[in-house]
Amino acid sequence: MNVRFASAAAAERHAVPVPLVDTFGRAVTYLRVSVTDRCDFRCVYCMAEHMTFLPKPELLTLEELDRLCSAFVARGVRKLRLTGGEPLVRRDVMTLFRSLSRHLDSGALEELTLTTNGSQLARFASELADCGVKRINVSLDTLDPQRFRALTRWGDLNKVLAGIDAAQEAGIHVKLNAVALRGENEDEIPSLIEWAHGRGMDVSLIEVMPLGETGSERVDQYLPLSTVRARLEERWTLEDIPFRTGGPARYVSIPETGGKLGLITPLTHNFCEGCNRVRVTCTGTLYMCLGQEDAADLRSPLRASESDEKLHAALDDAIFRKPKGHDFVIDRPGRAPSVRRHMSVTGG
Repeated sequence: MNVRFASAAAAERHAVPVPLVDTFGRAVTYLRVSVTDRCDFRCVYCMAEHMTFLPKPELLTLEELDRLCSAFVARGVRKLRLTGGEPLVRRDVMTLFRSLSRHLDSGALEELTLTTNGSQLARFASELADCGVKRINVSLDTLDPQRFRALTRWGDLNKVLAGIDAAQEAGIHVKLNAVALRGENEDEIPSLIEWAHGRGMDVSLIEVMPLGETGSERVDQYLPLSTVRARLEERWTLEDIPFRTGGPARYVSIPETGGKLGLITPLTHNFCEGCNRVRVTCTGTLYMCLGQEDAADLRSPLRASESDEKLHAALDDAIFRKPKGHDFVIDRPGRAPSVRRHMSVTGG
């Protein structure tokens, strides 16, 4: 094991093997961890064009991220997703993947995965596969190069497509995430689904979420997935299926295309009743709910002692406060976002 992670491994020997269960009886088994707030895109529904990012000293080190993730694994987390920003722009991030893969080897962790915009995927796909990453989510809202440039503000579609190719060649299963945007990509949704299913990739459609100021009116971007589904049912057969990946998507199968379609609907169909996940930012702030502001500081107890005792106590207190659901609302123009922090801060 890398010497840099020796202290994290030692801390695991003192882990408290008590599951994290909230007051509504929901066990937390899925952790999403942002490793950076930085991204090489500026998607119009996610970020402002001119962002101010966190100074480096405020971010958890890779060693601290490893120790934090390992504490959650000791408490029953079985699925770990690294996010950002764009996680693959974090310097030496593969060191973290390699270290966390030990939990796959031990059987403590069922899945180590990530959400990426795909821009750096061609560089890292083979190494990710070697670390035991078997499935990833790639955010892709359009296959039109000019539209892609407009939505991401400066992204290169060809790099993303090359990254998807590299991931599939490495044996990694790719699922696409696409945000449904009124007047932007709604006309392209059927062709995106056909293209993905033709390559053996499932797709999840996501309603735009009111997180952070982006310079755009969310009410103008918002496209209810109930509307999208109705349109798709004029073209194809959509059959509800019980398939789950641990995330919030409800899935349908489409016999005509031979693939699955996930629908993530934080606004039209609240998915909170079975929530099994929490999010940690790159600064060590734990958000028990994506759509609520209540949070817990994990960085302070993490840095206060080499023992994880204070960290586990902070986890117990935080999970006790996990709310029943979120309060996302999109309505009139000019209304402030339901949550002021950007998605890149919380982690996708």
